[in-house]
Amino acid sequence: MAHPRTHSCLLLVVVSVCVQRVDGVWPLPQQLVQSSDRDPLSPLLFSFTYGTDSAAQTGCSVLDAAFNRYFSIIFPDSTTASGNVLRSMWAEPQPFVVSVSVKTSGCDGYPDEDSDESYTLSVSEGQAVLRSVTVWGALRGLESFSQLVYQDDYGSYFINKTEIVDFPRFAFRGLLLDTSRHYLPLHAILKTLDAMAYSKLNVFHWHIVDDPSFPYQSRTFPDLSKKGSFHPFTHIYTQSDVMRVIEHARMRGIRVVPEFDSPGHTQSWGKGQPGLLTPCYKGGVPSGSFGPVDPTVDTTYKFMESLLKEVKFVFPDTYVHLGGDEVSFACWQSNPNVRKFMEKMGFGKDFTKLESFYMESVMNMTAALNRTSIVWQDVFDYHERIPQDTVLEIWKGAHYQAELSRMTKAGHRVLLSAPWYINHISYGQDWRNSYAVQPQNFSGTEEQKKLVIGGEVAMWGEYVDATNLTPRLWPRACAAAERLWSNEEKTLNADLAFPRLEEFRCELLRRGVQAEPLFVGHCKHEYDGL
Repeated sequence: MAHPRTHSCLLLVVVSVCVQRVDGVWPLPQQLVQSSDRDPLSPLLFSFTYGTDSAAQTGCSVLDAAFNRYFSIIFPDSTTASGNVLRSMWAEPQPFVVSVSVKTSGCDGYPDEDSDESYTLSVSEGQAVLRSVTVWGALRGLESFSQLVYQDDYGSYFINKTEIVDFPRFAFRGLLLDTSRHYLPLHAILKTLDAMAYSKLNVFHWHIVDDPSFPYQSRTFPDLSKKGSFHPFTHIYTQSDVMRVIEHARMRGIRVVPEFDSPGHTQSWGKGQPGLLTPCYKGGVPSGSFGPVDPTVDTTYKFMESLLKEVKFVFPDTYVHLGGDEVSFACWQSNPNVRKFMEKMGFGKDFTKLESFYMESVMNMTAALNRTSIVWQDVFDYHERIPQDTVLEIWKGAHYQAELSRMTKAGHRVLLSAPWYINHISYGQDWRNSYAVQPQNFSGTEEQKKLVIGGEVAMWGEYVDATNLTPRLWPRACAAAERLWSNEEKTLNADLAFPRLEEFRCELLRRGVQAEPLFVGHCKHEYDGL
């Protein structure tokens, strides 16, 4: 009589693992309807395919690569045989096909500010149908699909019947990395791009150079990195490194916007470009130290024009960040040639006018190269004549709502970064602060609110290098990612978001992203890949 008893034990086990789990997606889709009906999946019977009506078909670089990538993400242990016997005992998997249809092919292009990232996803018995206008929307849909698949305790895979209609709330959802204060090796940047794609962030703002070092290897001015980087061979980004970053990002629907910040934050530039920086004076004689870029000499503008031409050639994005923040006027003030120039131009003693003169020249160069400038808020705070299509970025924390009102009233498009400086960390669940930000909560008309095109998480590098970048970024950046993608009214409650974010953090761990814990607890696969 042993046989029936064994059988009943098995039944008990089956009942305990069949508890329904309706899974979340991060960031939360605009519309998500799930049922407890579920389909077993087997990696041996699972495939991605192009819909017959799809403009993109086999050979589409972006989607072919995404199908391979997401297969490994959905079935991380599909290479091992473990669980296959149990899988067939409990759940008789049938073939499952994910059919992807896009209206426009665009497989070899780059995502841009007008890219349509909307998609619909319908998961039913034996199939999922993903529809989008562009390949970039299809990538977002594949990410959502991958998060819907889950495993029971015996290694069997399941997906619930689901309907999703989804699109981003903001077009620009960025993440800034600073590679000047600490050099970040290529693999750390590529891994960050992977995690950005998992969170549906779509702009990598590469703050590539600054005062401490100039790691960008310029074709036109090779001395900039030769003399301005921490090390001329080990701590630089070669042209092929930059191309790898741009292509890795493109395959994930991520734009790469470089920042070459001037006239301040340029100490490292001066080492490889003599005559660029302003000599500081003490008591009528040069002190031997240098200040910001010298805005009074023609050679400065010739240099900037050549550098920006190269930037346009290397970086395909239509945006370029020109910086313009935190310019110290003390050195300009001390320099007799600068003072003479100020007099000649009728600037009096107002050095904000001198900075304005410089920034306007550089912004006009950028416009002539058919590129859109992004500048930090200082440029707006000091200056009136800014080209209308310039995008302004708010970084100062205290009164950003008032700044949003002023900038949008002046008709400028705006990016919000101030509340998402997540290099500042504190003990406890500081992701909740990021989650509570309301980017359009300021006094202004509906037209003004539409000028807020998005925002970005900033990870400045004073205390961050490859050893702590990933755990400091993730899952904290995910809070801003949901705020920038999802419907605000459906995601106001951080307590409701917590279980989904906790689940997503475990998913990141499983995908090899060493994301920090949110609070006490554990993940099923938390030691894989550590």
